[in-house]
Amino acid sequence: MGTIVPAGIYCSEQVGRLSGSLLPAEEELLGPRTVDKRRIEFAAGRTCARGALRLLGRPSAPLLQGKRHEPLWPEGVVGSITHCKNYCAAAVAGTKAYATIGIDAEPNEPLPAGTLKLIARPRELAWIASRKEQDVCWDRLLFSIKESIYKVWYPLEKCWLEFDQVEIQVHTGTQTFQAIVLRNAPSCPSLLRGAFLNTGSHLLTCVSVRAPVCSH
Repeated sequence: MGTIVPAGIYCSEQVGRLSGSLLPAEEELLGPRTVDKRRIEFAAGRTCARGALRLLGRPSAPLLQGKRHEPLWPEGVVGSITHCKNYCAAAVAGTKAYATIGIDAEPNEPLPAGTLKLIARPRELAWIASRKEQDVCWDRLLFSIKESIYKVWYPLEKCWLEFDQVEIQVHTGTQTFQAIVLRNAPSCPSLLRGAFLNTGSHLLTCVSVRAPVCSH
């Protein structure tokens, strides 16, 4: 993930078997019936988050969660966490540099049958159908990009963004993409840009919005 996050964003990741620990306040976020898989992924995510915060120069503290289970970052910090099978990462930055960050990781595997038509707009469907390269599952990449965009959107707008309210254009040569948000919003830009990486086993995506420049 570190190769696709812009300068000023700090990232910590785990590849392979996930592990980690929870602070007492974080442990309380998990109910007694939480399955082992969820507990391991949650602990790995919080562990990566603390690692990224250390790189940013911030002290270790419990990372709690909001109404939609989004991480509640310390004051002056924005960030994002992602995990899937055999991969976990967290990315953070200071609010003086970035307004919001979204990262996502997905296995480089086709989406379940019927999912693509639920998340893709007509142009996106046509583009995926035209791809000849076999090393990237383009449907899964599209899903990952839209997940990253939602993680950027929600901290700014505090409401849901539907998959069909964003249209993606991927630039395969530079491994970048741009997204047009097809919904009026007071805080989130209508044009978002990001980058992706194919590790072979996983597809990683990152979107970020820089903080407004204050003039004095």
